[in-house]
Amino acid sequence: MNSPGILGDVQTLPLYGLALALLAPAELAPDGALEARWMYSWRERCQATGLGGNEIWNQWLGFPPDADANLHALAIELALNRTETLAVALAAAVELDPMVGRVLAWLQHPAGHARPTLGLVATLAAAMHDELGPGSAAVSHAAALMAGQARACGLLHVDAENTPLQEAALRVPVPLALALAGEASTWPGGESGLPEHLTLPASIHAQAARHALAFSAGHRALAIRSGHPREARAAARAVAKALHADAAYVPGEPAAGLGPWLWLTGCIPVFCTELGPGELRSLPKLPGYGGAVLVASGPDGVFEFDGEPVASWRIPVPGAEERIALWHDATQDAELAQTLGRRHRHHAGRIADLARAGQFHARLGGAGNLTAGDVAKAARSGAAADLGTLAELLPDPILDDAIVLPAVLRAELDLLASRCHARDELAAELGPAVQARYRPGVRALLYGPSGTGKTLAVAWLATRLGMPLYRVDLASVTSKYIGETEKNLAQLFARAEHAEVVLLFDEADALFGKRTDVKDSNDRFANAQTNYLLQRIESFEGIAILTSNSRARFDSAFARRLDAVIEFPAPGPEDRRALWLAHLGQGHALSVAELNRLAAACDLAGGHIRNVALAAAVAARLQNRAIAYGDIAAGVAAECRKLGKQPPPGLAVERSS
Repeated sequence: MNSPGILGDVQTLPLYGLALALLAPAELAPDGALEARWMYSWRERCQATGLGGNEIWNQWLGFPPDADANLHALAIELALNRTETLAVALAAAVELDPMVGRVLAWLQHPAGHARPTLGLVATLAAAMHDELGPGSAAVSHAAALMAGQARACGLLHVDAENTPLQEAALRVPVPLALALAGEASTWPGGESGLPEHLTLPASIHAQAARHALAFSAGHRALAIRSGHPREARAAARAVAKALHADAAYVPGEPAAGLGPWLWLTGCIPVFCTELGPGELRSLPKLPGYGGAVLVASGPDGVFEFDGEPVASWRIPVPGAEERIALWHDATQDAELAQTLGRRHRHHAGRIADLARAGQFHARLGGAGNLTAGDVAKAARSGAAADLGTLAELLPDPILDDAIVLPAVLRAELDLLASRCHARDELAAELGPAVQARYRPGVRALLYGPSGTGKTLAVAWLATRLGMPLYRVDLASVTSKYIGETEKNLAQLFARAEHAEVVLLFDEADALFGKRTDVKDSNDRFANAQTNYLLQRIESFEGIAILTSNSRARFDSAFARRLDAVIEFPAPGPEDRRALWLAHLGQGHALSVAELNRLAAACDLAGGHIRNVALAAAVAARLQNRAIAYGDIAAGVAAECRKLGKQPPPGLAVERSS
């Protein structure tokens, strides 16, 4: 039986030191190399124990030193054989101790590898009488290592390209070497943790805890879905925390070795990916890791893991009371929190981002306190609303005096604005037939001749709602590749829901047009795209406004999915007079009679009147005078020529010079 003193000495020696001791020279020459003297010091410490090679191995297995605690535990978890364990110990030590690499290069001269070779490890394994038996052939050791679990899971890499097998260098990835030593490390291409300011409400944490309990019941994987990647990642981290672990985000295909690294660091992998509608993706297996697997994803697509579908958790928008609490934490203003929390269906992350951006706009304007107007400016500037290249931000506010509409049309738009304000709790007191399938989205179609103010009205609506307006870029959304258009639209809708913006589909009939009879494959795919759009816009929980010159261009099934269909007719004489006054402002010299003549004779819509006013302003500026009737008459004639029609016959009567 070993004495306590000898046992204590063995327990202080790491496995790589014990291995080098077996390779050290039996006697040290007076002028021996530094490498030899360093190895001999290990040999002296090992000889003090009085144990042989096999006894040393058994002693290490039974009483591993603290420095090898992680290596010992991982070797048991992965059932590594002795050859593999020795190889991992030496290869990991090379990455952390420069003297080990120098010694190995000296030992393996003339090959000169600073990392252990397979032949060197085979010699060590034989010296320790491994489980293959004393004196086993080197090829047997090589076969045991090449077919072992350490190589299969990426813990050990064998660089055997253009090299004889026995001279192949063995390598442990640096993050794994650090993890084996108990040091903090991150996996290449990944990210651990998340900015602490991205907080989630209590209800999300409670749901995360319930999902964590499901893993203890045998579940292996969970897809966490949100319209914005950051929120899905934050929720994944909440699930990991509930499992007493941290999240390790994996944005792409995982490199070999991730499995044992996760096991060593106690992290849970979170695959960050987004799929298109109907797309299926199998999550990669992670050899060396058998714990929970999470996915941070958008709302579309299907995931499977180990041949089985992955359960999904879609992150909901916080309720009004939780939104109020989040706004209060971010602004410390109870009244403002009440206003913003009830008016807007913001997610937790966007509340924090908008509060910071709003504070910036408040300071920029010289104000001391944050106001709802500052938050609206921040939203209109595009703060925290990442729609990528799929939509264009229209930041300019449109106030009440900038839009001229008939009273009936204004009343319809007021009603639409009220519907948008009340959408979050609109079905709360209605019957179960409404509540069963209620979605808090608002969808409207504005149609009428060109220039009647449809796009301007949408901008006015967004300004009144205090929300940013994004115009969908059809060129970026549509693609000639099958399925890509649907994927782009899925990403657009999901991010718009998260960001709480108004989506404008200008000339929407290009996307939402009628389905056609199927005559070839192009018709079939076009109809499939239209079908997807009809379904997705019905489930859309944001505000989407479509504009078109004609209602007849839309599919008949589309009308049921709309909350409002508003016609913008060509303006009558009274409306045209108001439009002329609104566009000319105070910088004109037209008489009341001339204004009346313009309103009666010129059958132009607001967009065309705007063009005429700008052209007249140029002519007046060249002569440094106010806009005259003649400037307007010339501008009207030019606009009519653009439209391909004759100018009004009575326009030039009493024309001013």
